[in-house]
Amino acid sequence: MRLQIHPDVQLALNGRHPVVALESTVIAHGLPYPQNNEVAQALEATVRAHGAQPATIGVVQGVPTVGLDSPTIEQFATRDNILKLSRRDIAVAVATSRDGATTVAATMALAHAAGVEVFATGGIGGVHRGARESWDVSGDLTELSRTPVLVVCAGAKSILDLPATLEVLETMGVPVVGYGTDEFPAFYSQSSGLRLTTRADTAADVATIWRAHQAFGGGSGLLLAVPPPAEAALPHDEIEQAVSRALAAAAQAGIHGANVTPFLLSAMKEQTGGRSLQANIALLENNARVAAEVASALART
Repeated sequence: MRLQIHPDVQLALNGRHPVVALESTVIAHGLPYPQNNEVAQALEATVRAHGAQPATIGVVQGVPTVGLDSPTIEQFATRDNILKLSRRDIAVAVATSRDGATTVAATMALAHAAGVEVFATGGIGGVHRGARESWDVSGDLTELSRTPVLVVCAGAKSILDLPATLEVLETMGVPVVGYGTDEFPAFYSQSSGLRLTTRADTAADVATIWRAHQAFGGGSGLLLAVPPPAEAALPHDEIEQAVSRALAAAAQAGIHGANVTPFLLSAMKEQTGGRSLQANIALLENNARVAAEVASALART
């Protein structure tokens, strides 16, 4: 069993050049075709344009791969039998020689194994609304508590219980740093009303915090919360109303477990007339840019 690292990624790592990990679940399970393939290629192009080497991560025919090539990304975008992998699922995909798209948790795990310390995603998983009854809490939070990777995101997905998610991150020792903001962004929305205790306004500031956290943070990751671009962001009140309607639809349809998030995101697209999808794409590209700038700042330290 081995970890396959793309030659361009390995060359960058060997030369201590900036590298940014990217997840593959957004390709296989997060966006419709052909937008998923177009966005995946655009994210890699954005990372390159801002001075870093992209490393899209997935499991290919049972081989954990850091740096998917363009034909493989297209396969992930078009095939229906791609597994969705959290950390716990990687071993099964490897043992059965399957293709698997990595979530935040699995991407963090494989990025760290390869020596990549910066990862750009859309929004992390967290504590689901109603988790007091369902115990539905994403493995992303556990991964952040034990894997030292700097995760650039637009907060947690707005379909989640954001206050509870922040409480769990605090309990698990994961710093949450607002990038140019004092509030935790709510994925589609710039504001959630939830104040953060730490703010950084430049990539160099983030790099300084991360290096200190690596030395004294006990081995956890760090969450860099970046508000979505203003021109694409949606009002928080509108999103909350759409989430309430989507949750009611999920309950009526009997949707539960791993199927909840994709159902709700699809419902949100319908509720907002497609504007949530456009906001999602915009924040993904924005996070890729910020991650490349942070990785470049880290490479200079």
